Amino acid sequence: MPNQSFTDDEKNQLRHDALTYIIPHYADNAELAKGGKIFTRGEGCYVYDIDGKRYLDTFASLLTTVCGHHQPQVAKAIEDQLKLLEFFPNYCDTFTVPLIKLARKLAEIMPGDLEVSFFVNSGSEANETALKMARQYHRERGELGRWKVIARRNSYHATTLGGTSATGIPWFREYFEPLLPGYLFAPPAVCCNCEFKADPDTCGMLCFQAMEQLISWEGPNSVSAIIMDPIPGSNTGYPLPPKGYLQAVRELCDTHGILLIFDEVQTGFGKTGKWFACEHWSVVPDIMSIGKGFTGGYIPLGATVTTQKIAEVFRKGPGTELRSGATYGGHTVACAATLANIEVIQNEGLVERAASMGAYLKSELDKLYQYPIVGDIRGIGLLWAVELMADAKARKKLDPKLGVGSWIRDWCWNNGMILRNNGDILVIAPALIITEDQVDHMLGLMHQAIAGAVEQFSL
Repeated sequence: MPNQSFTDDEKNQLRHDALTYIIPHYADNAELAKGGKIFTRGEGCYVYDIDGKRYLDTFASLLTTVCGHHQPQVAKAIEDQLKLLEFFPNYCDTFTVPLIKLARKLAEIMPGDLEVSFFVNSGSEANETALKMARQYHRERGELGRWKVIARRNSYHATTLGGTSATGIPWFREYFEPLLPGYLFAPPAVCCNCEFKADPDTCGMLCFQAMEQLISWEGPNSVSAIIMDPIPGSNTGYPLPPKGYLQAVRELCDTHGILLIFDEVQTGFGKTGKWFACEHWSVVPDIMSIGKGFTGGYIPLGATVTTQKIAEVFRKGPGTELRSGATYGGHTVACAATLANIEVIQNEGLVERAASMGAYLKSELDKLYQYPIVGDIRGIGLLWAVELMADAKARKKLDPKLGVGSWIRDWCWNNGMILRNNGDILVIAPALIITEDQVDHMLGLMHQAIAGAVEQFSL
């Protein structure tokens, strides 16, 4: 690949202009005060900054570049499509060939009877559409009283107003309240940090019981949908659901006519060692939202995928159509790129690779327990989290003011590795193409960084 080179004056101007003319997404002013990070190219699991320094990206560009950077087959699909038709909207009664082919491919790989897609621009839009779809579905069936949504505390679902209303993390909500009415929150199903301080072997799934009681109290006939991430995302560090939990939620929805929405924006497309996380528990939702790794990071695209049974409600005749849309939803070039990205995942066996590499990664991650601040290691496939604690046995948290997780992240950055942290949770979600040697290099740096933190903070 060609290298980009810049003079010192050009670098300084770019850094100045970045901070002057751009508000970054979820900006961190403390980090921006140190100077912005500017990237110029990528190759496989690596990215290069404006100074030419190479970094191993262990978070796959925010969980997107699942097939790595600079994937020739995807690049060619984009080039070929640009020669034919760069864009025409999927509006009213119009379609393009890449859009149709991608929808057909999704119908092939989605679990269960999920096979009808509504294409949008992002995972946030996919969740927003899922919530709208559930509301209108009940309305078209004459159940106008079903307008409430059950979500879970500590789960993230979107940056839109509706998605933020369904997000159970206070930091994302506080500046925008009051949010939309009718969004109610059940406890998270996170045994490693249980709200009830219960023993998961004997508690009888108190988290599910609380959800059941909430629905009963509100009135099941007033609830349109339950939205949940079958494996909560990087903000909480990929805790796996208790045995039987997802099956119980599915049965609860079936009993009361509530639609079940699974947010697999983070967990879909091979990251867990199966195409979709819910397949590990053989539970299929009524609606699934997808994005991020869906496109391989090449061009924005997301989708809300549902069943023929639900889709038919919006096809009964004039006036029943789903009232939602966006100019660029199902962008022609994005669909061509995404179709190629899915073919790479299939042809190179990357889902199976994620499962086998995940087993190796787990065995190596477990060695981090030698450090006194490593309290919990959890995950599946190539989605893992290392939670740092002051006292692992007592489940005592570190003082967040110390910033231990951020210190480890910065140490890794200075040594050529991008490591995601959410406070004192270190999160690993590399591209599906990561090699064993790269895993070894990643873990070697994490060993050094954690050992350094123990010494730095006298832990």
